[in-house]
Amino acid sequence: MLRHLLLAASFLLAVGVLPAQKYGHLNFGNLLATIPGTEAAEAELSAYNDELVEEGERMVAALRARVAEIEAMVEDLPPVELDKYRAEIEQGRREIAAYEQEVGQKLEARRRELLGPLVAEARAAVQTVARENGYELVFDTSQFNTVLFARESDDLMELVRKQLGL
Repeated sequence: MLRHLLLAASFLLAVGVLPAQKYGHLNFGNLLATIPGTEAAEAELSAYNDELVEEGERMVAALRARVAEIEAMVEDLPPVELDKYRAEIEQGRREIAAYEQEVGQKLEARRRELLGPLVAEARAAVQTVARENGYELVFDTSQFNTVLFARESDDLMELVRKQLGL
């Protein structure tokens, strides 16, 4: 019994001696928006997106025009020719679908290229502030529903902005 009491007392002492963990939070998206260069990168990304969409719209318009041509001839076509044109139209649809996927990949690659250095700079500043101020964990509050519970924490936005010289 005495052994259990000593064990419990030593556990309580050990827990009492542990340093309190410090948690912080900031909205990383808002931080990124304040970094010089982000607005220009977003504008360039938007222009690139518009170019890609325009190309996709040209592809769709060309396919629609071809479908209209084929529909005008459909009455006079033998079944073998009709099957050939159906395959041609289906190939055009597949190419458009593949292009849509390619657009997403191209946009993501350009986003990483344009915003990657800015994100890296912001992350480095967050890490520096967290280390210098003894934070164990920093939550990104820009992501909806990523933290279901957290004890009160400090907003590090101003400290990180200061670290970035903003």
